[in-house]
Amino acid sequence: MSSRWRVIYDSPDRGASNMAIDEAILLAVSEGASPPTLRFYAWEPPTVSIGYFQRLEREIDLVKVSEAGYDLVRRPTGGRTVLHDDEVTYSIIVREAEFPGSVVETYRRISKGLVEGLRALGMEAGMVAAQEAGHDPREHSSAACFDSPSWYEVICQGKKIIGSAQTRKLGAILQHGSIPITFAPQRLTSVLALKSDAARNRLDLTLAKKAGGLSEFLQRRPGFAEVCGALRDGLSRCLDIEFVEQGLSARERDSAETLLYEKYADTGWNQKR
Repeated sequence: MSSRWRVIYDSPDRGASNMAIDEAILLAVSEGASPPTLRFYAWEPPTVSIGYFQRLEREIDLVKVSEAGYDLVRRPTGGRTVLHDDEVTYSIIVREAEFPGSVVETYRRISKGLVEGLRALGMEAGMVAAQEAGHDPREHSSAACFDSPSWYEVICQGKKIIGSAQTRKLGAILQHGSIPITFAPQRLTSVLALKSDAARNRLDLTLAKKAGGLSEFLQRRPGFAEVCGALRDGLSRCLDIEFVEQGLSARERDSAETLLYEKYADTGWNQKR
């Protein structure tokens, strides 16, 4: 018997709002006040997000972020720096009791559904464990997410195409991930605190070899709704889930508003490390 989950399709929003909404859903799901949820969203303006454990001023050039007109937010999840611009972002929030398994196992199950969705778009997507590729996911060669392997990478033609991160809190799981439609490494590296232009150029080349966007592999630009629909269906088939479209509850909206102003839009949170 399939599980019944909520799916939310959100309008583009600022980075702090997106993170506040994800956490508000997590809090409601953890208490059983909301159903397991798949959420799709985008970012406006483009936003630099940093992982929970990153050291902001050591790894990010805040002057360059401001000059580019980007927002900046610290995620509640781990991982490295992402520039959210031309992309589809997903989040999955579910109680651990309803989605049992270790962090690695839940990564694998979710990645399998994402791969199924990308294949439906016409991509030769696959999944590879970081260890199989000779990497340790706990080690990073740069501050950039797409230069860092996750536990179960979603790849196409050897390139990483989804950057995901996960946290567990109050008995609930939050996993969210960035799926670039177009991938422009120079825009990301321009805001990283690198030692020299030579180091920046080397990282540009490395990222171009290691990662890509959907348009590169599809040879066309897929629409936001098309990508969301394919991923939803892939997750539905692989995880045996029935998705029902619903919006946020009044409780979640109020919680997100509080989290926005008391946490994610607060300088103290974003510069805490």
